[in-house]
Amino acid sequence: MIVYASRTGNVRYIVSKLQAESIELTETLKVDKPYLLLTYTDRLGEVPAKVAQFLQANGQLCKGVVVSGNSNFGHSFFGGAGDKIAKAYQIPLVRKLELRGFQADYDAIQQFYETRVKNENLLTIK
Repeated sequence: MIVYASRTGNVRYIVSKLQAESIELTETLKVDKPYLLLTYTDRLGEVPAKVAQFLQANGQLCKGVVVSGNSNFGHSFFGGAGDKIAKAYQIPLVRKLELRGFQADYDAIQQFYETRVKNENLLTIK
């Protein structure tokens, strides 16, 4: 499953390019199976508050993070939310995307999802 947060529509667009079950994140969302998190970066490299709150309750099932950002804010801030989430939850930072990203990004995300998230979901069901 993919869980995502989108403020401007960029992350929602990225999710639409993927072949995966997905759900938009809310602060009260509870998940019961492994997922890939897609999020945006807030302010200057910060994790959005609703994403942080969601992760407090569901972080143990997160298998990786993809982050969208804007490099106009500088290299040290670009995709900072992904860096912070990956470090805090000891998960892979799958990809940092400039705004909506490109087809090569979608392909890499899809491959990670297929091999590291979808397969684990199948094991959970058995």
